Amino acid sequence: MNQALVNYHKILAGESLPRFRSADLKLKTDEAFKVLEECQLCSRECRVDRTAGEKGYCRVGNKLSVSSCFDHLGEEYFLVPSFTIFFNSCTFSCQFCQNWEISQIEDTDGTVVVAETELARAIDSHSYCKNVNFVGGEPTPYLPFILRTLSHVKSNIPVVWNSNFYMSEKSMSLLEGVVDVYLSDFKYGNDDCAQRLSDVPNYSEIVRRNHLLTFKDAELAIRHLILPNHLDCCTMPVLEFIAEKFGDMAVVNLMDQYRPCYRARRFPDIDRRITAEEFETAVSYAQKLGLNFIT
Repeated sequence: MNQALVNYHKILAGESLPRFRSADLKLKTDEAFKVLEECQLCSRECRVDRTAGEKGYCRVGNKLSVSSCFDHLGEEYFLVPSFTIFFNSCTFSCQFCQNWEISQIEDTDGTVVVAETELARAIDSHSYCKNVNFVGGEPTPYLPFILRTLSHVKSNIPVVWNSNFYMSEKSMSLLEGVVDVYLSDFKYGNDDCAQRLSDVPNYSEIVRRNHLLTFKDAELAIRHLILPNHLDCCTMPVLEFIAEKFGDMAVVNLMDQYRPCYRARRFPDIDRRITAEEFETAVSYAQKLGLNFIT
């Protein structure tokens, strides 16, 4: 058993309950929908009134828009099978997004809208899976709807929050005590790369802050997609931060599957797959730092 995920495995073994079972979901849901009146769910803090149909950067309005949901067998080994719910749109604009068809849509109007009770029934009907995995796009714009959905879930299924980790501090407080495993997508080691490749301001401060908060709250698994030509500026600083703050108590997935998707061809530095040498360098550095990592 991976000791970094011991509580998660206790839930799977029936030795404890998922954390949302003891959370005050009504209070959290009410607070989350109140936030929608001046939306500050992600750290862009657009402050639009989504309850009135206004839309900010993420282009999500006041409905629960699901792209797809299914038993996912391609996640980390300790998560599969994972009942994965893909939401439309995102708080980032990654120029290399592999899910750009659902993350970079112009508007969520006209997409598949479901009721929270309907989604809860789908979760319950897939309770044989090891978890329910909220992902995207990005789940953060849908946090109020997700909390309301969980209030209707009857099965004791662990919750995975699969995110770019650009949540606001308010969203972090709403997630506290609800999530069993935070699964982060820790992309960049500096603000310049984040701004240029994902249109994200103040990336490092916000994403690092949220990793520290989640580590205090629940169990943490971190994905790092290795980008070509970005070892020194991104991969190594990310791994150094993880080693310094979490040691071997967070699982790190070093991902080598980058390919130039979406608009990546416009950026010469990421217009190719990574080399075997780049991947080996990243793995060797993770070993040197003593990280608890998988590939």
